[in-house]
Amino acid sequence: MPRRFVTRQTRRMVNDSSAALSRVVAKTGVPDIVDVLADRLSGSDLSTLMLEVSRRRAAAVSPASLLRQYRRDRFVRPAGISPGDLDRCRQLLCSALPRQVELVELAPLAPLGTHAAVATVDQHKVVTTMRGTEVAADPTNGLALEAAVRRGALTEEQRRAADWVRLGAFQRVVRAQAFDGPALFAHFLLFGLVTAGRSTGGRRFEAAALTEHCRFHVDALQAAGADAVEVRLTDFTGQSQQISDAVRATLADTPATSIVDDPDRRSGRGYYDGFCFKVFAHYKGERFEVSDGGAVDWTQRLLQNRKERLVISGAGIERLVSLGLGPDARSAGDA
Repeated sequence: MPRRFVTRQTRRMVNDSSAALSRVVAKTGVPDIVDVLADRLSGSDLSTLMLEVSRRRAAAVSPASLLRQYRRDRFVRPAGISPGDLDRCRQLLCSALPRQVELVELAPLAPLGTHAAVATVDQHKVVTTMRGTEVAADPTNGLALEAAVRRGALTEEQRRAADWVRLGAFQRVVRAQAFDGPALFAHFLLFGLVTAGRSTGGRRFEAAALTEHCRFHVDALQAAGADAVEVRLTDFTGQSQQISDAVRATLADTPATSIVDDPDRRSGRGYYDGFCFKVFAHYKGERFEVSDGGAVDWTQRLLQNRKERLVISGAGIERLVSLGLGPDARSAGDA
């Protein structure tokens, strides 16, 4: 789940949009138009207004102009990845999942603010709709909402308050910022995994859940044909040695797998709640980041319960395919 955080590129986007906004506001002749739309209209009234604006604009679209936009708009063009390759990668990841994980089919939309309210993702990175929703930009956000609903129901039954909720989902997501470089697209397929539960003290829940997530990502990359797998562990608090110890103990006997402390990592600070990890695949002499995860406080805030705990992680499915990794890579290497 890389590129979530505030970057130099994001700051440039914000500055550019601010300049554009000033120009648009001046053009309308209504200096407080943003305040009117953002603060003085209800959500339903704003949707009514914007839907009428869209209806009029859509009525002016000709077939020729529609085709021109389709050709140039990076958000609407098909993915350059074979559906068959994606399906095989889905099956590969499913085969590596712990049996307790329930796969869900997430909606392509999420409530407005899903990525900004708890995950600290800048709204400029998200495609917002006119109906009080936004296009999914990461499956872990939608999974966190579903996990919070299920955990809330469990805590109403005191005898099941400690039960874990494990959910996974494949989701094609859209990111609004422009990416540069190979294998980076406006929309792409991700796999998200979340584990929600209740604190039992001593960060035991986090240690067990993070270990389970790391084990899954390592197993999946090895099944995909990686020559070696590297797990990098970061503790932003300096107080989670037991989590590092648990991950190391679990993966100690895993072939071609290295566990590395990464105390100098900067990305994820303020996003993850103390402890996080990255997983890299070594393949054909190169090293590629494929997976990212850690502990977050989202369910604590969603449920307003300080005892709630959540661990999330994700893997780039199209990254695996584009790098040549996948269910056929191992057999091809052995041929």
